[in-house]
Parts: sequence; C-alpha cells; structure tokens
Amino acid sequence: MTPESSHRPASLPVNDSARRGPRIAIALGAVALLAAVALLARGSSEEGGKPEAREATASNPQPTGPASAKAGHTGPSGPAQAESKPKQFNSTVCWEDLERFNESVTLETFRDWAGPLLAVKDPLVLDYLKGRLAELIGDDAGRAGEVLDWALDASPAEFKLFMGGLRGSKALPKMASRLTELGLDEKLDLGRRAGFLDELQRMPRLEPAALDKLAAFAQDAASGEAGWVTTRAIGRVMKEDFKKSGNFKPYLDKLLTIGTRSADEQVRYLALEMGMDADAPLDTKATERLGKLLATEGSEDVRMVAAHELSMSEDKAQALELYGKNFQIEKDLCVRWALFRFAARTAGKDALPVMADMAMTDPRFQGIYQEFEKRYASGIVDFGRIWFSLPTDDPFGCLDRHEE
Repeated sequence: MTPESSHRPASLPVNDSARRGPRIAIALGAVALLAAVALLARGSSEEGGKPEAREATASNPQPTGPASAKAGHTGPSGPAQAESKPKQFNSTVCWEDLERFNESVTLETFRDWAGPLLAVKDPLVLDYLKGRLAELIGDDAGRAGEVLDWALDASPAEFKLFMGGLRGSKALPKMASRLTELGLDEKLDLGRRAGFLDELQRMPRLEPAALDKLAAFAQDAASGEAGWVTTRAIGRVMKEDFKKSGNFKPYLDKLLTIGTRSADEQVRYLALEMGMDADAPLDTKATERLGKLLATEGSEDVRMVAAHELSMSEDKAQALELYGKNFQIEKDLCVRWALFRFAARTAGKDALPVMADMAMTDPRFQGIYQEFEKRYASGIVDFGRIWFSLPTDDPFGCLDRHEE
C-alpha cells in the first residue's frame, strides 16, 4: 500500500484491458512488415515442423506459400509413411497475398478483402490490417463514419479490427458525437455499445451536452459494463483536458454525481478514483459532497476511496473537520484507518490534533498515532517520507482482508 493509492475492490478491473493500437513504422513502410510476416511464415515451415508434416507437403506440394519451397523432400521414412499421415499445412497467410492487398486495397474493397486475412488469426496480420485501415481513413470524417457503419453489424473479430483502425486514424477526434450516439443507442447490444464508448476516452475533450448524457447513462442500473467504461472515459478525458487547458470542473461534477448515485458499487468506486487520478482539486462545494458521501455510502470500499479523494480538498480545515466527524460515526476499522492516514496526508502536522482525537475515540489507533507524532516532532514534514518510515503500512490487516 503506497500513500498515493487506496484499496481497490478485489472484483474491480485493474488496468483495464490495454488495447494495443496499430504501430506501422512509416519510414520502413508496409513492405518491411510484409517481409517480416514472410520470414515468420518461412520459419514456421522450416522449424516446425514435424517430419511427417514435411513429408506430406513433399507428396502433395502446394502452389503458394513458403512451405512450397520445401517440396521434393521426402525424409527418411519415405513416401509410403507420408501418405499414411494426415496432411498438415502452414496456416500463416502467404506473404504475397498481403503484398498484393497492400498495393491494391481501397476503403471500398477493404472489408471484403480483409475477411480472408483476418480469418487466419495471426496477430501480425491483424496489426497490419489495423494500420492499413487507419491509413485509408486518414483524417477524413466521412470515411471514419463509414467504418463505424461497418462496425454496427460486424463480427467480434471485425469489430476489433474496425475500431482499431479508427483508433489509429487522424479522424478519431472528429468522431466524438457519433461514438456517443452509437454508445447510447438502446437498439444495440451493450457489448457493442461499450466498444463505441470506450473510444471516447481518447478524445481531447467532451462537450457539455455529451457529458450530461454520458453521466446519466453511467448512473443507469442497466448500463452494466458499458457504464463502467463510460465512467472511465469521462475520467481520462478530464485528466487530459485538465493538463492542456486547466478545465476539469464539469467532469469532476459528473464523476461525483456518478460516485453518489450509480447503482453499481464498482462504478461508484471508479468515479471517485478517476478524480484522484487526475489530481483534480476539490473546491468547497465538492468537498461538502464528499463529506455527505462518507456519511451515507453503504460500501466500505467506496468510503475508503472517498476518504482518499477528500485529501485533494483545497480547504484543509474543512477536510480535517469532515475526517474527524466521519471517524466518530464510522464503524468499520479499515475505513477508520483510511480516514486517519488521509487526514495526515491532507494537512500534515496540522492534522495531529484531529488524529489524537481519533486515537482517543478508538484506542487501537494510539500506537500508530504515536508513530506519526514522533516523525512530525523529528522535523519530517513530507507525508511520503513519514509513510515509508512507519513500522507497517497495514497495522490493522486491511490489505489482507481485501485480498481474501
């Protein structure tokens, strides 16, 4: 447990599925990638094989593919044994096919032509297809919209390809409105809607009208995984917009609303966590909202992350008052530990009187209070240094409880 992190529910997804975007090195060009695929294809034929696979190829040479270069070699067992074995063929796409595809494909032919290559399920080929599609889309919003139309009835593999191509294109920022529209379309299945909404996290900003709709959807009990994805998107756009323009309050307001009203505990937790991730400061009004949430939230996990976010308050005295009041009414030991340590993170040495009252209320905190008091008395003021010098960061077994 570090001073900059809070407990996460065991069921909460961690590092949501990193999605690997296409990376085509323009300087090397598509030919270099095709050549790499060709070398891998040849390698899989030369190494791989089992003797009987090479014998089968020798007896039944194929007209295309790297494996055809090995035709004519029967091996020590002879043709008779080769005929008795089932034929085995290299499933890697013939590199000549990729080269012809690269030279001749257009956006109009891409979907039909990509189908057979996609069916091979080769990750190198998939990366190539995503990159080639991104090149075909360019920064053209019309072409990007056409690809989104394909995604409406695409198979899962095609959907992954189309969204990957769109993600790698320069037109993606122009698609915020369309992605929002599709993500909120109740006629589509939630899984597909989640895929559209997931791309919103890469937008430079979200317009107020879209933000209102997305926040309302994230609070909906029926939103499921799509609601979680939407909450993450709001938080990630807030972080980027805050870095570039200093704008964060509209996003933070929606995240606090989601964190208070969503029916899904994991969504509430994530909404509060995303505010901390952006280092967004809390004004007086936002601090009051967090104080009310601490007093009314039913989930211990969400109360702990709320205690952490409260440390972002601009008004340290207001935050300390809320830490103290909520410690008095809190029954869960681990939440009390969160309130105690984040009070110190918020106000440093100025938190000691509040922490002393906490230790009087709950004698289990007297020992750890003395550890904090000693360190502040020695002249250490940085919370990180104090935290890492403590005998333990888990004096009450809260981390063990979380992992069970």
